[in-house]
Amino acid sequence: MLRVAAGDARGWAAAHREALRGVVAQHGAVLVRGLGLRDAAEVAAVFHGLATAGLMIEREAFAERQTYAEGVYSSSKWPPNQPMCMHHELSYRLEFPGLMLFACLSAPSEGGATGVADSTAVLDALPGDLVERLEREGWMLVRNYNEEIGASVADAFGTEDRGAVESYCRANAIEFEWQPDGGLCTWQRRSAVVRHPVTGRRCWFNQIAFLNEWTLDPEVREFLVDTYGADGLPFTTRFGGGDPIGDEVVQLINEVYEAETMREPWQAGDLMLVDNIRSAHSREPFTGPREVLVGMADPVRLADCSSTVS
Repeated sequence: MLRVAAGDARGWAAAHREALRGVVAQHGAVLVRGLGLRDAAEVAAVFHGLATAGLMIEREAFAERQTYAEGVYSSSKWPPNQPMCMHHELSYRLEFPGLMLFACLSAPSEGGATGVADSTAVLDALPGDLVERLEREGWMLVRNYNEEIGASVADAFGTEDRGAVESYCRANAIEFEWQPDGGLCTWQRRSAVVRHPVTGRRCWFNQIAFLNEWTLDPEVREFLVDTYGADGLPFTTRFGGGDPIGDEVVQLINEVYEAETMREPWQAGDLMLVDNIRSAHSREPFTGPREVLVGMADPVRLADCSSTVS
């Protein structure tokens, strides 16, 4: 954590951009306390000052977000009493953010920390046979879009036009099938382990546990299965060959994440930078109002990370 005293948050962040990015490169994440960020406009200015090539527009979102400004979003809408388990943002895309930016405008009364975990340490702690299989097969994300839960087709692809959605899927190695009721099912196979494009370190990089059905609260999972069927869940993950990933594997991954997690409760005005490949991040359950803004920067192509599956 860095403690600063800055009256001009935008100017301070721009002046210290390279130093902050150097700390992130060395440690995987940094929390800056003392900037006193006050509103979305100020956060947007700080985010743009820290990004090297502007902020990314989110595509393939898994849940709704509020948009504050171009490239500046709310945290994903997720029940506050449920954790958002460790994950690497948009790790199922062919191009994803290399840098995540977080800013807290309102801290919850309890909980709600954004934890981080070193992805190389996680990789080293996982059983070798599991890692070997996932390196060989990769992992698969299966999604069923509907209008009731999770991100809609328009939320995820920025359009409801079928032709545009299909073109996007073909260009991004996403298999798809339109359902009789008008819903959309997609599945995509990605690498579970990559090499950091700057350091060359092998990193556990995926959302296998977070987007798996067994991470859901048991009552929520039961409701979703009853409502949509076992093959119609809004999202779940599989081994790259299509085999299910069971509860025991998901529990093991989350236990390893927990052992490697570092967390610091948010305070209003805080800024956090996270290397999205080097570090996974999470969101703990919370009570009370919580307003954390998110920006995504420094796009990275999966093809530039020694992907283990084509």
